[in-house]
Amino acid sequence: MSIFGKRRRRAVPRNTGELLSQFTDLDGIPTSTPVPDHDVDDVDQETGRRRRRQRVNQAAAPRQGPREPGRGWAAVDAARRAPVYKATTAEVGGLFPLLAANGVPAIGARLGYDTQSGGAFYVHPTEWVLRGMVTNPNLVVFGEPGRGKSSTVVALMLRMMLFGVRSLISGDVKGEYTPLLRSLGITPIALGRGSPHRLNALDLGPLRGRWNTWSAERQNEELTGILARWTRLLTALAEAQGYPPTVTDELVISTVLRRLVGAADGYSQLRPITIPQVVAQLADPDPDLWQATRFASHRQFVDHTRQITDALSNLVVGPLAGLFDEPTNFDLDWDAPVQSMDLSMLRSRGDQAIAVALTCLGSWSSMITDLQDDGDVRIVVRDEVWRQMRLGLRAVQAVDSDLRLSRAERKIQLLVMHKPSDLLSVGAAGSQEVSIAKDLLALCSSRILLGQSTRVGDELATELGLSEREQAVITGWAMEGPGRALWKMENSPGMKIQTVLSATERSIFDTNAGLRGATDLPAETALGQGSRSRPRLVSVPGAPQPAEQARVASVNGSTPHQ
Repeated sequence: MSIFGKRRRRAVPRNTGELLSQFTDLDGIPTSTPVPDHDVDDVDQETGRRRRRQRVNQAAAPRQGPREPGRGWAAVDAARRAPVYKATTAEVGGLFPLLAANGVPAIGARLGYDTQSGGAFYVHPTEWVLRGMVTNPNLVVFGEPGRGKSSTVVALMLRMMLFGVRSLISGDVKGEYTPLLRSLGITPIALGRGSPHRLNALDLGPLRGRWNTWSAERQNEELTGILARWTRLLTALAEAQGYPPTVTDELVISTVLRRLVGAADGYSQLRPITIPQVVAQLADPDPDLWQATRFASHRQFVDHTRQITDALSNLVVGPLAGLFDEPTNFDLDWDAPVQSMDLSMLRSRGDQAIAVALTCLGSWSSMITDLQDDGDVRIVVRDEVWRQMRLGLRAVQAVDSDLRLSRAERKIQLLVMHKPSDLLSVGAAGSQEVSIAKDLLALCSSRILLGQSTRVGDELATELGLSEREQAVITGWAMEGPGRALWKMENSPGMKIQTVLSATERSIFDTNAGLRGATDLPAETALGQGSRSRPRLVSVPGAPQPAEQARVASVNGSTPHQ
C-alpha cells in the first residue's frame, strides 16, 4: 500500500468530440460524445445482471433555477440552447482575451455605443480634460453632407443640457438648428431679409448693467478687454473689404472707441455706441481726437484714415446695411438651455455678407459669454467656420484666440466643417492665414470623423496622422450609414461610434425635411409630441406634369401641387 494513501484513477484525456460538444453547437457535429456501455452500466458479480451506475455529482437545483422570487430563476434554460462551460474567473479572462472597453468614463451625454466593445459611449469634454484624457475641451467635426454631422451635434447639445451645459449656435447659416429651439419653446433670433431683428456688433450686453457693481480696478480691466475685442472686430471687418489695417489704424480705432463709450469721462457710466458713430468720428474728427493720436493736422488725420473709414462705411451702406449698424432690439434669455442666431435668410446677400455676420456674431457672443456666472460651461457651435476665416488674417486670429482660451473661459468650442481643405481656402497657399488655420486642428483635442470619400480620407490621414485601419473606417464602415463616426482623442486609437437617435429626435434633426415638403416643425411641437405624419414628396410649382404621373396621382386620390 502506498504511503500516500489510495492512488487516484488517472483521468482520461478528452477527445475531439467532447471538446466540440462543450464549446460548439454546429450542425453536423454532435453536442455530446457517446459514452461506452461499460462506462454507463456495471455487471453484478453475484447475479450476473447489468445495473445502472449512480451519478456522483447530482444537480443541486433545477436547470432553470428555483422558481422563487430572488432565487435566480430563468425563463429559458440557457444550457439547452448553448453549451455551458464552467470555469473560474481567472480562466474566463483567458477564454475571451480580445474583449476590452473603450476607456471612456461613463459620465456625460450618452450619445450611442462603441461597435467594437458593444458598450455605451458617453461624451463630456470638460470631464475628459479633468481626467487627463485630452488637453483641451474643443471638438471638430468632419463629414460629407448627409452623413449625420448636424444630428450628432444637436444630439450632443440636447443631451448635455441634462448636466447643466448650455449651448450657443454662433451663426446658423442653413437654419438647421431652428427646429430644436422651437421644440424647446425658444424662438431663435433671425437676421436677414424680412427680419425685424437688429444686432449691434458693439453692444455692451450685460456689461452695462453690472458696471456700477464693480470696483474701479475691475471696471478698468473689463473695459480694456472689451475695447481690445471691438478693435480686433473692426479691423477684421475692414480687412474683409480688402484693406489691411496698420498699427496706426488700430490705435485710432481704439482711441475712438474709448472716447465714444465714455471711458474718457472717468468711467462714470458707459454709453452705447454703434458702427455709424465710429465712422462719423473718423470722417470728421475734432481737434482733441487728431491731437491725441499725434497727427499734425485735421487733413493729415483724414487722409491717413480714409481707407479704413471707407471700409467701415460699407457696413453701413453696403449689403449688410441695417443689420449690425443699429442698436440691438431684442433680448436673449441667457438662462435658456440653448440660443441661436439664424442666418439662413441672409444667404441672398452673398457669401461675404454671411462671413461678416459670422464675424460680428462671434465677437458679440464671446463678449456676452465672457460675463457668464462662475462655474457655467457653454458649448459654442461654429458651423461652417471657414466662411468667417476667409475674411482675412485677423478673422483667422480671432478664431485661433477663442480656441486657445476655451479652458480659461469654460467653453467647449465645436467646429463643424466638411473636409480639411476648407481650412486651406482661407488664403493663398503658404500664407500666414493658411498656416494658422491648419494649426487650429491641434487646438481641438477631440475629432469626430464621419463618412468621407477616399480622396478626403487621404487628407484626413495626412493632417491628423491616422493609421491605415482608421482611414479605412472613415472611407468604409462610416459610409454605410448616417451617424457612424471615428472618434479620435489626440493620439489615442480611434473608436468606432454609432450615434443613436430616438424617433422624436429623428423628426427634429431631419435636415432633409425641405426635400419632403416639410420646411419646419410647428412652434408648439414639444420634444415628446413629434408629428406622426410622414411628409410626402410634392411636385415643383409651375413644372409640367407628364400624363403618366397625372394618371398615377388620380388613382392614388391625390391632386398635383398648385
